[in-house]
Amino acid sequence: MKRAFLFQLFVIFFVTIFCTLGTWQLYRLQWKLELISEITSGLNSSPKEYSNLIKKNYQRVDAKGKFNFDKQIYLYSLNDNGKPGYDVVTPFRTNKNENVLINRGWISTELKGNSSINPKVNSEQKIVGLLREIYKPNIFKPENDLKNNVWFSINLDDLKEATGVQFNEFVIFLEDNQARLPLPKKISIDVPNNHLKYAITWYAISISIIFYYLYFRRKK
Repeated sequence: MKRAFLFQLFVIFFVTIFCTLGTWQLYRLQWKLELISEITSGLNSSPKEYSNLIKKNYQRVDAKGKFNFDKQIYLYSLNDNGKPGYDVVTPFRTNKNENVLINRGWISTELKGNSSINPKVNSEQKIVGLLREIYKPNIFKPENDLKNNVWFSINLDDLKEATGVQFNEFVIFLEDNQARLPLPKKISIDVPNNHLKYAITWYAISISIIFYYLYFRRKK
């Protein structure tokens, strides 16, 4: 009798776990579909003049102003081939005296701090890019190393300490087909979306456990 009760608890526990995982994947699926829709809308959008008041994720914007290369940061990142390097994130001050971060693109680790990645003349420039919201890092991300200018996430408090400037929660990802160093990051709708498959898998496992339980119960 006791063994049968423990077996029931075992079945209930794992069915609950797998159903919860399946439901979580359905929520992730909805989030991913909304993200793809945002990206698609942004890639099809015409540039708007940048303003700190624009809060639309993946909106294409343009701006005129100057980079502050002395305060740029190096954000640890992998390129499309999985090679480690850095995203070069440079403060930019617009002609309207608004501060914004520009992700100029990826460089290999040996180019960190190399002056060749910056224009020789820091004159007024016009930039075009996609706004992307800064998301909170997961708990597994290391702390930023401000002393050595090695970053693992964009933390606004750390940025203010390092640059003396308060930025908002958006970064402009530079779009420049001519640039090769740093190499601008390509944003596309080709993002992994296997959540429906995972949800079906978890629900199928739950149903299988229930069928096996009913089969053995009937057999006994």
